[in-house]
Amino acid sequence: MSASPDKSSWPELVGVMATPAATQIAHDRPDVAVEVLPQGAPLMPDYNAKRVRVFLDLYGTVDKTPVIG
Repeated sequence: MSASPDKSSWPELVGVMATPAATQIAHDRPDVAVEVLPQGAPLMPDYNAKRVRVFLDLYGTVDKTPVIG
């Protein structure tokens, strides 16, 4: 599978463990930084087109759809 430069969200990763999810995003979009964060982590309320935040639940799985921003 090749990189997907137009991909901006990853709903298929909800429920996936953190490392494989971050790896898939980095594979699909090597031009963005992937930030893995626990749900409720303090955040700056800014938009960054070169970032994807991956929020995890208490079990270390993706809790909500990762999106560009």
